[in-house]
Amino acid sequence: MATILLIDDSAFFRQVVRGFLEEAGHTVEDFLPLSALEVLERVKACAPDLVITDYNMPHVDGQGVIRMVRRHSGTVPVLLLTASHDPAREERLRTHAPVTVLHKPVTGDKVVAAVKEMLSLS
Repeated sequence: MATILLIDDSAFFRQVVRGFLEEAGHTVEDFLPLSALEVLERVKACAPDLVITDYNMPHVDGQGVIRMVRRHSGTVPVLLLTASHDPAREERLRTHAPVTVLHKPVTGDKVVAAVKEMLSLS
């Protein structure tokens, strides 16, 4: 299946989502970045087929993650998870296509379906 880089500040959330994705057959690497540059380094090292990131994190936000992913590869899809509903921000983030936004709380089925859909487009 796919190699997925999972970025979230909640260790519990990373563990839960990682379980859903691994059960679906994906290889998952997860971490909490301390800076945007750390995201770039991890993307280069991991060479993911897809990146899943939280939007609100203490050291770098989802937009920073997307910028670093695009800096390394303009085609890696990004699935952004957020608890806040901000249609204007979401529209701006989608200009960095391919980007899909899911609102928390999310189910494992919803995450796996979104991953499958995004991977089929890339």
